[in-house]
Amino acid sequence: MKRIALFVSSALLGASLLMALRLPVSDEFPAEIVKFKAYAGNPLFQGTGDPQTWDEKIRERGYILREGGKYYMWYTGYTKATGNNMKYLGLATSDDGLKWTRHPKNPIHTSLWVEDMCVVKEGSTYYMFAESKDDIAHLLTSTDRIQWKDQGAIDIRLKNGSLISKGPYGTPTVWKEKGTWYLFYERNDAAVWLATSNDLKTWTNVQDEPVLNAGPEKYDAFAVAFNKIIQYKGHYYAYYHASAFKDWREWTMNVAVSKDLVHWSKYEGNPIAGNNSSSGFPVFDGKQWRFYTMHPDVRVYFPEK
Repeated sequence: MKRIALFVSSALLGASLLMALRLPVSDEFPAEIVKFKAYAGNPLFQGTGDPQTWDEKIRERGYILREGGKYYMWYTGYTKATGNNMKYLGLATSDDGLKWTRHPKNPIHTSLWVEDMCVVKEGSTYYMFAESKDDIAHLLTSTDRIQWKDQGAIDIRLKNGSLISKGPYGTPTVWKEKGTWYLFYERNDAAVWLATSNDLKTWTNVQDEPVLNAGPEKYDAFAVAFNKIIQYKGHYYAYYHASAFKDWREWTMNVAVSKDLVHWSKYEGNPIAGNNSSSGFPVFDGKQWRFYTMHPDVRVYFPEK
């Protein structure tokens, strides 16, 4: 997804104020997964700011998995000088999800433009769904979290089996259930579509119409893209970033709920985070859901008490 970050508009509330407001909460949107307070130590992680390093800047959706009591974060790094030609993949680790250490072998993948990733572990294999150049989604696989093999561009078909029209298809967000893989993707951030697969090779639209459109709400009038799906108390929740501006100068984080992964209802209290912090998602830390935003730097939010 092409991202433009120019300045923070006064038209939208900042993250701290948004978190503090007593927005509507219902049984469909439990407070513990929609109401968060910013951590005082933010940002946790950011680009080095050094043009001599490969990750002078970071961008878009990095992804965090908690496994065996440790946190793993994949992220996209680039330099101002070469960023238009290549975006590299890096890895950072943490024992508490707050203090992060860059992997000594970074960047861990240099042959393919990688950004806006989603990582799912199935068995002993890690599956990374990520945007490559021109916002074309790719699948990469790994067995050690460090060495990744590009499996090529994701093949998405219309419901009748023909290829989707040419053009970008990015911000891939994946859920797996009962042997079926569910892929949510956006096209020019105009809307979100859903395709499924049983073999990770061919994906077929569940319907050729979007499952979530931009608008008519003002906060997501001009762009939407899913970041992560979770299942909680019998419902599915999609955390998605959105923009209220035609030029995408500012982004927010939002939530929608579904019972079947196809029909989604937006939270009346959206947005749940602002201040241009986006590409966010919840991570369960063993006790509670904490919320991370990944763009333009990494920040964490904890449930309001």
